[in-house]
Amino acid sequence: MPTDIPAKPRGVQRVLGWRRVRYPSGAAVLLGLLLMPGWKDHYWILFARLLFVALTATLAFGLFEKWPTRQPRWIARWVLQIAAVAIVIPLAAWVAYFATTQSDPVPFWRDSDRLMGFGFMTFVGVLLAPWMAVSALIGQINGEAQRQSLSFELERSELERKALDARMRLLQAQVEPHFLFNTLANVRELVDSGSPHASVVLGSLIAYLRAAVPRLHNPATTLAQEIDLVRAYLEVMHMRIPDRLQYTLHVEEAALVLLCPPMTLLTLVENAVRHGIDPGEDGGRIEVRVTLRQGRCLAQVIDTGVGLQPAGDSLGTGLTTLRERLQLTFGHDAQLRLSEVVPHGVCAELEFPARMEAA
Repeated sequence: MPTDIPAKPRGVQRVLGWRRVRYPSGAAVLLGLLLMPGWKDHYWILFARLLFVALTATLAFGLFEKWPTRQPRWIARWVLQIAAVAIVIPLAAWVAYFATTQSDPVPFWRDSDRLMGFGFMTFVGVLLAPWMAVSALIGQINGEAQRQSLSFELERSELERKALDARMRLLQAQVEPHFLFNTLANVRELVDSGSPHASVVLGSLIAYLRAAVPRLHNPATTLAQEIDLVRAYLEVMHMRIPDRLQYTLHVEEAALVLLCPPMTLLTLVENAVRHGIDPGEDGGRIEVRVTLRQGRCLAQVIDTGVGLQPAGDSLGTGLTTLRERLQLTFGHDAQLRLSEVVPHGVCAELEFPARMEAA
């Protein structure tokens, strides 16, 4: 689930953007409302002066954020910004009063009331503006830290996704030769034995591989496609040993659209043929069942072959690789279980979340 990082404003938008000017402007309006009861002139003049001073201080704060490009080592940039705000307040107040009293016969510095207003505006500005600048710097630092955190989190997630994709491709690359070598070995046995079915089996195998191999590199497939591959594979195996292999497939129609890693069911079926049916003189039967229950998919491959053989804790290359691929796709929400079937045989159960095919 990707998270968007807010775009960092630049240029004028950064210096005089709404996020930058709203707090100084709000403070100016609030101060103007407090001064209105004792104000003797037009109210628009009061608010114009206060807003001009606030915006000028904001401009100075923003300019010294990037200028000079290289400040002296003995002074921090944030000190320059706060000093610039404190210095510009009296100058901005003087310009504001001078601009709004040009039409008066007496300069404002010779009018005691206006001079007092100028002094009050300067005093309040110098008192409040540096603290507002410090608050803005703290907010800026926090925002930058949050932006960096989001960026690092996105980068970490992307690296994890790429690592999982690489791991999945590696595991699928292991599945492909494992499956191909096993099936080609079966064809070789028919050729070596001079079986008249060798040509038919080889033709069926070629047609099957044309459909199966491209899917090995897909990150996901549907159970419908898996069932098609399983049916084709069992048909090939049945041609090879028609008197020793029988099979049936029972799949709920609602499960056909569910997603699963490629070669999931086929790995279980191939494992049943190779380690269950082939070693036994009498062969056996393979039954594939796929059902849905409470938002989960249960796939079973049951064979009546020789059963589990003592091989330590190892599941074999195919099942070990399948378990890792399931964990990469579903995390710990997928399970692969093996159990014995009485009187002989193995039941391989695969349970994973029922996820529908993306539209």
